[in-house]
Amino acid sequence: MRFFVDTADVDAIRELNALGMADGVTTNPSLILKSGRDILEVTREICSIVSGPVSAEVVALQADEMIAEGRKLAKIADNIAVKVPLTWDGLKACKVLSDEGHMVNVTLCFSANQALLAAKAGATFISPFIGRLDDINLDGMELIADIRTIYDNYGFDTQILAASIRSVNHMSQAALIGADVATAPPGVIKAMANHPLTDKGLDGFLKDWAKTGQKIL
Repeated sequence: MRFFVDTADVDAIRELNALGMADGVTTNPSLILKSGRDILEVTREICSIVSGPVSAEVVALQADEMIAEGRKLAKIADNIAVKVPLTWDGLKACKVLSDEGHMVNVTLCFSANQALLAAKAGATFISPFIGRLDDINLDGMELIADIRTIYDNYGFDTQILAASIRSVNHMSQAALIGADVATAPPGVIKAMANHPLTDKGLDGFLKDWAKTGQKIL
């Protein structure tokens, strides 16, 4: 499973990219607001850091305007994936932009039917929102599993990009189900390295090492 970093924080992206943990980046209007920077400027910098897809989201609601915004965003760099919402107009924009050869990430997916439509419209990525489904007492992972089954049944090329990741458990569960990509905040990706038994074991080793009186350097 590939890791995309869900942030517009270039320092966090650089750190994870240096470790091979940033196969791409996803941004949205909320993350751009949090960065405090111009969308074109910060997106261009992110594209220069990572070689994989960088999702940049349109903000228009009508298909023609989405297409125009998408074309402008796609000019930022070759690795831009234009992000459009899973609405009927978003699907129209997806079809046009994907036919023009642009990567398209269809976002705010909450049902298997929506995911099926996105694949038919030529989406490069479909972004089911796990955490937001969990928030209303639905199982977001069931949606990932349903989409995986449908896409495998018919050989769709659209990649499942598990989004709205809230925890390290979401990451492992998405990997077990077979999501192609998971996008998560930097803190969640880094937290995957944590385990209390690792900390306990390391503490014991260091205490025993101190008793030897030895040094490696």
